[in-house]
Amino acid sequence: MSGEAILVVDDDEDIREIISLYLQKEGYQVSCAKDGHEAVQMALLDNPDLIILDIMLPGLDGIEVCQEIRKKLSAPIIFLSCRSSPLEKSMGLTAGGDDYMSKPFDAVELLARVKAHLRRNRMLQNVNSINNVLEFSGLTIDLNSYSVTVGGQLAVLSPKEFQLLAMLAQSPNTVFSSEDLFESLWGTASLGDHRTVMVHISNIRKKIEPDPASPTFIQTIKGVGYKFSPE
Repeated sequence: MSGEAILVVDDDEDIREIISLYLQKEGYQVSCAKDGHEAVQMALLDNPDLIILDIMLPGLDGIEVCQEIRKKLSAPIIFLSCRSSPLEKSMGLTAGGDDYMSKPFDAVELLARVKAHLRRNRMLQNVNSINNVLEFSGLTIDLNSYSVTVGGQLAVLSPKEFQLLAMLAQSPNTVFSSEDLFESLWGTASLGDHRTVMVHISNIRKKIEPDPASPTFIQTIKGVGYKFSPE
């Protein structure tokens, strides 16, 4: 679907221009920010459909920008970084990012990931099932409005966090392996990348569980995977 708005955040003008050109050729509306403070202001003002965010930024760094944006918005965030260690990736995902690409990056691959995240967002927002609102004790998941409330209070989840929670909650007491969850939500084989799913599960627990250290809704089945327990 063309016309969707994308915010590109990078302090390197050449990178901003390259990404913008690729996106504009596909019909996306592109705006750019060159530092962290500008990125937060533009994101909260424009409410883009997706954000491409460099981590190494002047002012607020990308992690801080993501944390500020996540207080208000749930748009998919794709991190770009010259750092590719598992720790750096984990920090980005923990902050609320949905994806992580290392520099130098392939612009064609970045475009493919942008399309995949936007497509899954649209699919989830257009869910047309008999029961679009899942209600549990103290927890409500609205598949139409893409929202989660805990004890009557709105919990802000990233798109991937919401998709992961919705997938588990729609099949209560069904155990999903990390590989199944990764392949279903990221559209590719995990290739042994268990950390991504683990970090997202941890983030969700912090937002919906009364005691994240002793979760009741999302339970770990040791050596197998995860399941959603409605009780």
